[in-house]
Amino acid sequence: MATSRLQLEGDDSVHLHITHANLKSFSADVRFSPQMSVEAVKEKLWKKCGTSVNSMALELYDDSGSKVAVLSDNSRPLGFFSPFDGFRLHIIDLDPSSVTTGGWLEDTSLVEKYNISEEDYAKRTDSFRKFKEKRVSQIPAAAEAKTKENYMEDLCANIKVGDRCQVDPGEKRGMVKYVGRAESLGPGYWVGIQYDEPLGKHDGMVKGTRFFECPPLQGGMVRPDKVKVGDYPERDPFEEDEI
Repeated sequence: MATSRLQLEGDDSVHLHITHANLKSFSADVRFSPQMSVEAVKEKLWKKCGTSVNSMALELYDDSGSKVAVLSDNSRPLGFFSPFDGFRLHIIDLDPSSVTTGGWLEDTSLVEKYNISEEDYAKRTDSFRKFKEKRVSQIPAAAEAKTKENYMEDLCANIKVGDRCQVDPGEKRGMVKYVGRAESLGPGYWVGIQYDEPLGKHDGMVKGTRFFECPPLQGGMVRPDKVKVGDYPERDPFEEDEI
């Protein structure tokens, strides 16, 4: 493909493709003024690739891949070497200890990882572990208890299967049908209720586990602190408020 020698109107800059001998994945397209010195060009490229000006050698290639010139004189203007849009400027790093050598800028597996001993990590006050410990220490005791298997077990002492009860909120009445753990619902103790009316969500089966039997939509599983047992007879649906 023939090189385009058309420039933007009023703009004499040249658009060059940049490659690097050590950085295989490095590629950039940069505009340069032909009046820039080779040293100024190197200064501009140093900020993009990391190769220092004193260690940088530049080669100019045309769009067919043929070498056109070696930019060896830092005082010469770039235009002296007749670059055109689409030409390639190739960077060679002459410093064997340069940051671009060895491939570690592109392959992070070659970079030595920082390791810290368990003892030194434990001494740090700004670690994630310290942050987590601080957060845990700020959790209220009640919230921490929710994670225990015996959560609300003490409240079940006076709740027995067959007891009449009232469940809050809503003062819903019914009969206790189950008291115990329900792992599918969460840790701790639960109470299964058969409501007198279809105010529930199921028939005693929750998430594939059968806890008790009752008519559809009259079953509920609640925490013990929501249940009051005692003399809670079934309400008469025909009872009218006194006038």
